[in-house]
Amino acid sequence: MEMKSMTLLILYATQTGNALDVAERIAREAERRACTVVISSTDDYDANSLPAEDTVIFVVSTTGQGDTPDSMKVFWRFLLQRNLGSHWLEGIHYAVFGLGDSGYQKYNFVAKKLDKRLSDLGATAVVERGLGDDQHPSGYEAALDPWLSSLWSRLNEIKPHFFPKGPDFLVSNEELIGLPKVQVTYHNVNDMDSRLSTATDFKYLQMQIGRARSMSSGKVPHEKSKPDAFLKMVKNFPLTRASHEKDVRHFEFEFVSQVIKYEIGDVLEVLPSQSPAAVDSFIQRCNLDPESLITVHPREMENRHIDNNVNTLDVPIKLRTFVELTMDVTSASPRRYFFEVMSFFATAEHEKERLQYFASPEGRDDLYQYNQKERRTVVEVLEDFPSVQMPFEWFVQLVPPLKNRAFSISSSPLAHPTQVHLTVDVVSWTTPFKRKRQGLCSTWLASLDPEQSIYIPVWFHKGLLPPPPPSLPLIVIGPGTGCAPFRGFVEERAVQSQCKAKGGGFYAAFSRDQPQKVYVQHKMQEQSERIWNLLCEGAAIYVAGSSTKMPSDVMVAFEEIISKESGAPRESAVRWLRSLEKAGKYHVEAWS
Repeated sequence: MEMKSMTLLILYATQTGNALDVAERIAREAERRACTVVISSTDDYDANSLPAEDTVIFVVSTTGQGDTPDSMKVFWRFLLQRNLGSHWLEGIHYAVFGLGDSGYQKYNFVAKKLDKRLSDLGATAVVERGLGDDQHPSGYEAALDPWLSSLWSRLNEIKPHFFPKGPDFLVSNEELIGLPKVQVTYHNVNDMDSRLSTATDFKYLQMQIGRARSMSSGKVPHEKSKPDAFLKMVKNFPLTRASHEKDVRHFEFEFVSQVIKYEIGDVLEVLPSQSPAAVDSFIQRCNLDPESLITVHPREMENRHIDNNVNTLDVPIKLRTFVELTMDVTSASPRRYFFEVMSFFATAEHEKERLQYFASPEGRDDLYQYNQKERRTVVEVLEDFPSVQMPFEWFVQLVPPLKNRAFSISSSPLAHPTQVHLTVDVVSWTTPFKRKRQGLCSTWLASLDPEQSIYIPVWFHKGLLPPPPPSLPLIVIGPGTGCAPFRGFVEERAVQSQCKAKGGGFYAAFSRDQPQKVYVQHKMQEQSERIWNLLCEGAAIYVAGSSTKMPSDVMVAFEEIISKESGAPRESAVRWLRSLEKAGKYHVEAWS
């Protein structure tokens, strides 16, 4: 019998960084129990070596319409090979924790598929899979806490060799806190890049953003650090009346650097600007010098999240620029671990106690009310705990990364070759404690004046709505700003047909203009015969908009229409829509 590994392996597949957070938390808890642990992303791990492991914990997120994260695609294809057989993972133990959003039809699809596949390959589950739900009042941690406690108690029973110091051994958090994962080096001015003088030059701006973001510890490995292009706004036009409860804008941008070719249905990512005053107050609160020149490195060099072009890391960058471009101090709420580390650096006893309580399982719901529900920012949290003086390295590691914001492009490049248009809902809301909050990126874009010529760093990539062939009949459903990609579709068709009249039809549902709300699914029912005829002609269905309940409501409306118009039972309508999905004729792009 070959010796099994004495190490607990944690594999994660993350798209936005949440699964990595969970994986790191499991690793910290394992270390507290004196268990040796290795943590790796699925794209850094050779799936071929799974049979040599002892126990593997998987943390996987589900993206979009039930897709695996990019970092898991190769790994998953490997596991699906037919020739692996049902004994390939015999004797291996595993556990799966999934991160998903129950607003989507394919809720936690990846975790469910992975769990079944591992078991089909002969592996044994240590505990039942855990499913974290974004929609839960306390987020995914509501499912993670109980799942973790049963994981540890079960592992203690069946794998005591992982815990050489016994089942009750626990290192205190204080001892474990140790060193941050990143290292900040300060440089003299004369090391500085001489190209600084040409700060208006795009190439320089692009390099600087690329440099800051490739140094940042929050960088998800598959993200490109350097922007694809820069845009400047040429039109900022409100689509809603000033008195309306929503503020929706039509933005038009021109390329100021090279023109990037894009297609309808593509997605534009924007790196938003943070409020300079808030950035300054963060830097002051942490007693930092905004002008100092820094480089940021992972503390241990075997860290897997290093960009291969390591030379970009050698050029120092101003501390203030680094904070502004990579650390979200003005809009995102910090994680629970942030409060745990803060408790270690609090000098006032009552603050220390409150922070320790927040970081404990008992304090989870109170932390959720204080932090996530109120969308408390890093700057605000630091104001509430004035005795905390934390080294900058910990902030670099723990402040939420400043994320690009994704928008569906609402123009056709055929109609506007040098432009990109967006249709954006300017997000604002009131928290339970009646605090006014605003979306960082949409509010910033809405505040821009085309006269100012501000350069906006952007990235282009494929969305979930592939451009349809010109002659394919379409049924498009885009409630709210879901209409954005279809504005591009319509522009494209208009150019392609150049007045060859194609019979289209436009039906608007105004949910707020009368006492009883009229939604898109009501309009679909009114047009059910027309929809059925189009489907019989081979039409493709495209749905875009808010992710909460809309995609499943629309799916149900289609089931009812097909069943009613064809006289077939509901189950056959469901199967019919399934086959449309399989044939690539039912596309959904939903955002929260």
